[in-house]
Amino acid sequence: MSREAFDFPEAQRIGVVADTHNQVRPEALAALAGVDLIIHAGDLCAPGILEPFRDLAPFVAVRGNNDRGDWADALPERALIRAAGQTLYVIHDLAALSAEPAPRGVDLIIAGHSHKPALGRRAGTRFLNPGSAGPRRFRLPVTLALLTGREATLVEIHAPRNPGKRR
Repeated sequence: MSREAFDFPEAQRIGVVADTHNQVRPEALAALAGVDLIIHAGDLCAPGILEPFRDLAPFVAVRGNNDRGDWADALPERALIRAAGQTLYVIHDLAALSAEPAPRGVDLIIAGHSHKPALGRRAGTRFLNPGSAGPRRFRLPVTLALLTGREATLVEIHAPRNPGKRR
C-alpha cells in the first residue's frame, strides 16, 4: 500500500471532502474559501476534479476505489499529514484499517467511501468521514467538513438535487 507524508505546519483551517465522483459543486468550493489546506479522501473519479480544489489552497488527495487510470496511479492510497498541531491519517475506506491499522500517534483518521458524514472514535482514535461533496446518494445530505485546530465540524451543502457536472 502506498503512503505519503505531508507537512503543513502553518495550516490551521482545513477543508475535508470526499466522494466528489466527477462533480465539483460551486457551493462546496464556496464553503472551502479561506481554508489553508484541502484534503480529499478519494473517489474524485476524473483528473479535472483536482484543479478547482488546487486553485483554492494546497491540496492532498488519496486514491479511492473509483479512481482509475494514470492520473489516479499518481495518488497515494494513504496519506499521513501533519497540520493544525496534529497528525491526520487519510484513507478512502475505513474498513481497510482492519487489515492495516493506522500508524501510532495519529490524532484523527479521515476516510470517505460510505458517503455518510460521521464524527466518532474507532479504537480510541477520533475519526471523520466528511460525507459526499459530489452527487447526492440515497437520502444522504451533501456534506464536507472543516477542521479548525482540533475541532471538526460537518457542513451540509445546500445544493440543487441534480446539478450539471463540472469538468
